[in-house]
Amino acid sequence: MGGRHLHPGFWLGLGLTLAVVALAGLSLIWTPYDPVKLDILSRLKSPSAAHWFGTDAFGRDVFSLVATGARNSLATALAAVGLGLALGLPPGLWAALQHGRLAEAGLMRATDLAFAFPAILTAAVIAANIGPGAEVVILALGLFNAAVFARVARGAALQVMGRPFVLAARAMGRTPFDLALRHVLPNIAAVLIVQATVQLAIAVLGEASLSYIGFGLQPPDPSLGRMLAESQTRIAQAPYLAIFPGATIALMVLGLNLLGDGLRDLLDPRLRTLRVQG
Repeated sequence: MGGRHLHPGFWLGLGLTLAVVALAGLSLIWTPYDPVKLDILSRLKSPSAAHWFGTDAFGRDVFSLVATGARNSLATALAAVGLGLALGLPPGLWAALQHGRLAEAGLMRATDLAFAFPAILTAAVIAANIGPGAEVVILALGLFNAAVFARVARGAALQVMGRPFVLAARAMGRTPFDLALRHVLPNIAAVLIVQATVQLAIAVLGEASLSYIGFGLQPPDPSLGRMLAESQTRIAQAPYLAIFPGATIALMVLGLNLLGDGLRDLLDPRLRTLRVQG
């Protein structure tokens, strides 16, 4: 499992992810300017030593907005993936442990129903009832992620259920809960970690998309997606307003995808062997 066997993309993904996490973490304790403070006299200033990423139409420091927006994006994405894992893992394990046609068919139809409603449509329905906000994004993306994790958990658990040590534990009269907690879950944790990394990248992009169309974080909370939406009318005059938040989103998604691919190699010896042989 040595690092020398890891694909270079893993290290690039890890570096990009850590850089964005560091930027987001820094915004918790320090930003060059208050990201929500208006300064009309400093509006639309180009990047400079005073304002590294320039200022927007309200005179707000773009670097401070990007750093805080990255933090909000990661926090929302983490909450959405965590909710999806919490909602999707139990029924996925239950369907695998029951190993019955009714349980598995029920799970598959439920996940098909979830996939039939895109996160944007789900967010629109929720926002129409409770109003837009971070909660809408977390719930919409969380429901989509729940379907993903349910299917992944079921598929991975079915593979583990056929192994001798699980069959022996079942023969000894272990309860389904005990089987899931002690034998199945530890052996599918690697699969869930990799999938969570991939879903985190999707959730970052989903949060930006939902904020772009107005369902996500609302002012004055900074949002990378909303920054892109607000930059449209001034793209020719101040292109940096779109470049910096757009690049931050792209780097986050790229880093997480590369990290997930590298973790898949690291945690699955068969894939790592194929890499080395190839």
